[in-house]
Amino acid sequence: MNTLFDKIWDKHVVQIVDDGPTQLYIDRLYCHEVTSPQAFDGMRARGIRCFRPQQIFCMPDHNTPTHDQDKEIQDPVSRNQVDTLAKNAHEFGLTHYGMMDKSNGIIHVVGPEKGLSLPGMTIVCGDSHTSTHGAMGAVAFGIGTSEVEMVMASQCILQQKPKSMRITINGQLGKGVTAKDVALFLMAQLTTSGATGYFVEYAGDVVRNLSMEGRLTLCNLSIEMGARGGFVAPDEVTFDYLKGKEFAPKGEEWNKAVAYWKTLRSGDDAVFDKELEFNAKDIEPRITYGTNPGMGIGITESVPATAEEAKSPEQGFRKALQYMQFEAGEKLLGKKVDYVFLGACTNGRIEDFRAFASIAKGRKKAEDVIAWLVPGSWAVDRQIREEGLDKVLEAAGFEIRQPGCSACLAMNDDKVPAGKLSVSTSNRNFEGRQGPGARTILCSPLVAAAAALTGVLTDPRTLL
Repeated sequence: MNTLFDKIWDKHVVQIVDDGPTQLYIDRLYCHEVTSPQAFDGMRARGIRCFRPQQIFCMPDHNTPTHDQDKEIQDPVSRNQVDTLAKNAHEFGLTHYGMMDKSNGIIHVVGPEKGLSLPGMTIVCGDSHTSTHGAMGAVAFGIGTSEVEMVMASQCILQQKPKSMRITINGQLGKGVTAKDVALFLMAQLTTSGATGYFVEYAGDVVRNLSMEGRLTLCNLSIEMGARGGFVAPDEVTFDYLKGKEFAPKGEEWNKAVAYWKTLRSGDDAVFDKELEFNAKDIEPRITYGTNPGMGIGITESVPATAEEAKSPEQGFRKALQYMQFEAGEKLLGKKVDYVFLGACTNGRIEDFRAFASIAKGRKKAEDVIAWLVPGSWAVDRQIREEGLDKVLEAAGFEIRQPGCSACLAMNDDKVPAGKLSVSTSNRNFEGRQGPGARTILCSPLVAAAAALTGVLTDPRTLL
């Protein structure tokens, strides 16, 4: 019996090149402003149009400021990239959700919430965190700019078929433990290269009990274990989330779609190239201490005392601690925090704002912490206000910014200054990722909220 990955992949094979790659049909291409300009230039140089323009959706997110989006972007590089995407989308007849458009946001947040990402699809984007859309039960992965052009021109891509891995997490998550903690735990167990060459299917009690937002977070971080992508088999959680969404099937087409989606699961006797199992009881709220997402610990644990314990090369381990200004073997609880960031394609959804607000309610932000709370889309922003979360957060001293990638990466105005310590719900903590010289601790929205309120790294379970 085939795995679910095999089922979706095989259904999209156009042809297999002998001793070469597979030509794979792509259902959906997402384009943002950073990795698409050269692809459009290539199309223009060859004098060709997009083969299936109705299957391509464009929106700026990386370079967009998170304030005054109704005004001209001040940074000339960001302005040029955002304007260029708008011009290219118009010239090639593609759907474009520009800044201030009610459908705009981070592309990996908007795709699922509009029902553009559906079970059984193949989805690509010139962005590594395209794996997010795997939460819908799709095969979704990031591609390079030359491949973006290939998909524009042919709606196909040449790919070597990855191996398959299933990660099963059973049991029940403890108090204050979220999907982000599960992902950070898996990264620490596998390291950042442990899933290289694989497409990961997430399974088990924990995964089945995650909300769609939680699954999106988990799949988003697959790439940080080196995986080509990650996904969850669609089920009632998926169907309930998608029903009524703008681009989801309607009426009789919906019934037909759900009937097909219910077949999208790995058989009981499916054989994976690799199987791993973990228990929920081993996972507590997590934080990173180093300069890659795999360098993580439980919030009550100490930084590893040795490189061997950290599953890291000696030189890299020492360099990471030096950059982060941490000591081997020390506890990080109580460390002073300068910046807190809630957002990104990892944790910029409504559930993440609910979690943050649940801790902020009735409390006050620490005076010396700068906090950026950035919704992943205008739709999330509307939900925040409909649910009154904005009032809860404002009463606690927080301001909600406008949608965008924000402080996940230093491509817009939201940069953390050199040497400052940022507690962030984003996906990467590389040197300089949030600004030249910035130091980043990755965590869940609950850990971020606890830090923002106390001014130091705090176990959120003490505030729940």
